[in-house]
Amino acid sequence: MNAPTLAGLLLGFLVLLAVFRLIELLRPKELRLPLLRRGFFTDAAYWVFTPLVTKTVTRLGVLAVVVPLAWLVYGKVDKSLIVNGFGPAAGLALWVQAVLILVLGDFIGYWMHRWFHGTRMWRYHAVHHSSVELDWLSAVRLHPVNDLLMRIAGTLPVLALGFAPIAVAGIVPVLTLMAIVVHANVDWDWGPLRAVVASPRFHRWHHTDETEARDKNFAGILPLWDILFATYYMPNDRVPSRFGTASPVPEGLVGQLLYPFRAR
Repeated sequence: MNAPTLAGLLLGFLVLLAVFRLIELLRPKELRLPLLRRGFFTDAAYWVFTPLVTKTVTRLGVLAVVVPLAWLVYGKVDKSLIVNGFGPAAGLALWVQAVLILVLGDFIGYWMHRWFHGTRMWRYHAVHHSSVELDWLSAVRLHPVNDLLMRIAGTLPVLALGFAPIAVAGIVPVLTLMAIVVHANVDWDWGPLRAVVASPRFHRWHHTDETEARDKNFAGILPLWDILFATYYMPNDRVPSRFGTASPVPEGLVGQLLYPFRAR
């Protein structure tokens, strides 16, 4: 996959800005956010920083873990092991592998997400929760340490079980778009699929600062995990109205990157 370019990021930003702005204009005026809502410029900076810097650090970090592991287990570093997989799982149809990778990855992501909500790791994840006016652009507000550890945790089991990461490559853009959609300033819940697939309403409850919904809805794709482990929260009679965190996260990009390392 080619690395993103500034031109591509700008084009994507303008397209998504226009699409989600039109969607907001369909909502009642009192439910819309200003175009330049609080935190807009910080998140616009993340729109460039996350794909160009954070994702580069994450890729290097994953390789730094995967390559020694491959050498230790196989006595060599073979690109085909990572691209095509190995063992029985690699013999499955690519679409079957993709589905299984998504399910396994979401299960791991659920527990990693819960870990980041614990006392030890919260300061890294608090950066993502610091948006007080939540919309699609908030999806890219992500601390590099948060992204790095999540990706390593999701990659190692996939490789160890012999799956081919290339199997999921075709749907990565779909997952990226979904991550953006679930942060959107809308109350969509997918109707009869509300407990099957994560929705904006589901994830916005995760971001709310309202006491009864804290530490709920950790799943990225399948609310099944929250239902099974008693962290599912989706009341039928209301939607979240307050977002953010009580943690004193600075508002700017640099301050947020340094925040987890400051003295408590």
